[in-house]
Amino acid sequence: MPDQATVEKVCMMAGKIMLVSGAETHRVEDTMDRIAKAFGVEHAQSHATPTGIHFSAGMTEVNNFLRISKRPTDLHKIDEVNQISRQISAGKLDLQAAYKQLKAVDKKHGVYAAWIQILAAVLASGSFAIMFQGTWMDFLAAAIAGGIGFSVMLVMDQLLEIRFLAEFIGSFFIGISAFLLIYYGIGHEIDKVIIGSVMPLVPGLHITNAVRDLMAGHLVSGISKGIEATLTAFAIGAGVALTFTFM
Repeated sequence: MPDQATVEKVCMMAGKIMLVSGAETHRVEDTMDRIAKAFGVEHAQSHATPTGIHFSAGMTEVNNFLRISKRPTDLHKIDEVNQISRQISAGKLDLQAAYKQLKAVDKKHGVYAAWIQILAAVLASGSFAIMFQGTWMDFLAAAIAGGIGFSVMLVMDQLLEIRFLAEFIGSFFIGISAFLLIYYGIGHEIDKVIIGSVMPLVPGLHITNAVRDLMAGHLVSGISKGIEATLTAFAIGAGVALTFTFM
């Protein structure tokens, strides 16, 4: 029988990596339960919310709790934990090997460098402008405005550590940039330029996770993520709307 304390560490480590990386709470709980069952813990109790994880080896056992403060998106880490979980369930990994692999995944700096994120935002902004039937000049304007707005958002997120305010300021700069670019002849339709530029800021993953958690019966997590996505969308819209009062 594997050491119960180590089993709890492995389950908590797996749950932490997944939740911090943006996984749905029902997926986090299911992974923790499967790992615990694979190591002989039949009545594991796991509970995840967007801001914390609870895990116990049984209904009357000691409860382990871990606070989650930041949740950047890293789908690659989620996939790696899923692969480790499948290997554990198949009996291909023992307890110590699983713990070492999870620690290695946790230490990885999975988030791309800032310049790569900005470049992706530039290309995505321009591409969305074309998708919404803009011209190639709108592509150029949206790419520039989207890159500026996303760069400002990253800087403000580091300085303020308040995501909603960072997205508000980023979208405000997108609006100003779009107006100035259109004024100087770079781009034709400001609506398509702004829509394309703000797309990298849109909380698509939060909306998807909120719906999936609600469908899985995780009402607290689903509602909280839905509110978070709504506040983010409001911040983006308010930032763009504020530019119309100045321009």
